[in-house]
Amino acid sequence: MRRPPNATRGEPTAVPEQMSIQQRSALSQLAAGEQLLTFGIVVPVKSAKGIKVSFHGHGKLGGHVGDYLMHNIGAASGGAGSIASGMPQTSGALLLRVTDQRVGLVRHLDGTPVWEVPRTWVARVERRPRLQLMARFRLHYADGSWLAFLTMRRRTIETFKGVLGG
Repeated sequence: MRRPPNATRGEPTAVPEQMSIQQRSALSQLAAGEQLLTFGIVVPVKSAKGIKVSFHGHGKLGGHVGDYLMHNIGAASGGAGSIASGMPQTSGALLLRVTDQRVGLVRHLDGTPVWEVPRTWVARVERRPRLQLMARFRLHYADGSWLAFLTMRRRTIETFKGVLGG
């Protein structure tokens, strides 16, 4: 057995199991008895940056067109008052965690909740065509609204589908 550097001789010690920062964040602030089912790093499409589409050879203009289309057409569905419309504006990557009680976004470094809904409000996960390097999916809610997300691994989407349905 390996001895931690701060251990004193004569006392039995064990090295704690290593846990990733993302796993600690996903487990952060769970209610008593709540079970974490899965988690993955995602980027909400409505806050994604750098989507590029070539528009007649004009990269900068194409980038603006791509960003506009991504943020305004394929990012979310559902009007004011829908479940999807309740998600606040965010920036950058977040951790999507699924527990036996809720589905929500938390900051991936410290586990601070950004937005959460009861698990019963989530209807299914739909994998969408890939855009460049990132895999894309939609989280559909019970009221018919949805939010689109990007992730680096298709396997992450398949895990969400296995837990939430799809």
